[in-house]
Amino acid sequence: MLVLLPPSEGKAAAGRGGPLRPESLSLPGLAAARESVLTELVELCAGDEDKASEVLGLSEGLRGEVAKNAGLRTAGTRPAGEIYTGVLYDALDLASLDPSAKRRAARSLLVFSGLWGAVRVTDRIPSYRCSMGVKLPGLGALAAYWRTPMASVLPEAAGDGLVLDLRSSAYAAAWKPKGEVADRTATVRVLHSQVVDGVEKRSVVSHFNKATKGRIVRALLTGAAAPKDPAGLVEALRDLGYVVEAEPPAKAGRPWSLDVVVTEIH
Repeated sequence: MLVLLPPSEGKAAAGRGGPLRPESLSLPGLAAARESVLTELVELCAGDEDKASEVLGLSEGLRGEVAKNAGLRTAGTRPAGEIYTGVLYDALDLASLDPSAKRRAARSLLVFSGLWGAVRVTDRIPSYRCSMGVKLPGLGALAAYWRTPMASVLPEAAGDGLVLDLRSSAYAAAWKPKGEVADRTATVRVLHSQVVDGVEKRSVVSHFNKATKGRIVRALLTGAAAPKDPAGLVEALRDLGYVVEAEPPAKAGRPWSLDVVVTEIH
């Protein structure tokens, strides 16, 4: 099983580990593309701070992120699973997993990134600020930039098992599973169900959507669930107590769409 995750906009502070070693990152087929993005981002942020803030879409209170990016090559690192914070990662709570579940997380989780393309949670990276929605002056829109290298690397990373795609739309734009990989890919939407005046109403609640996805991944890891395809995932999630509505694709070569329906927000 390969689980595709979005990163978090907020990041933990730089670690105390040694500086970035690009050659140590997973998915070496992305190395050249990573170097190009890293080089332009560092040069941009080492130059005009106002321009860098504008390109990165930073508010006045986040201007300090420019200096952070300028020092990426020498900053301390820590595992990506510690760098990414926020609602999904709080719910996933990688640090508290038992050793077996941590090993499954290291094999299964892939975090998409505007800067790195995609990394494993064990890859050591510095804290940075560069979303997939950024348009760098030289390389252009990052989602479009990453499509070509991703298309050659991700199908191999997906192997022959289930691909559970939990990315937000901005990160999903960087790689769309095709062909037989898409046949074994499932996307998940979390819906909050409420009964109002005797009528059920469903809505997507952003915060809870992320939290539930984090809990789903955690449950799959701790339960040692190993579904091979979307149909197996539906069964596994129902076994874990989730209400799941599945919509198999009408045509081959398209992902399954799964709705996880919840009645409580927490």
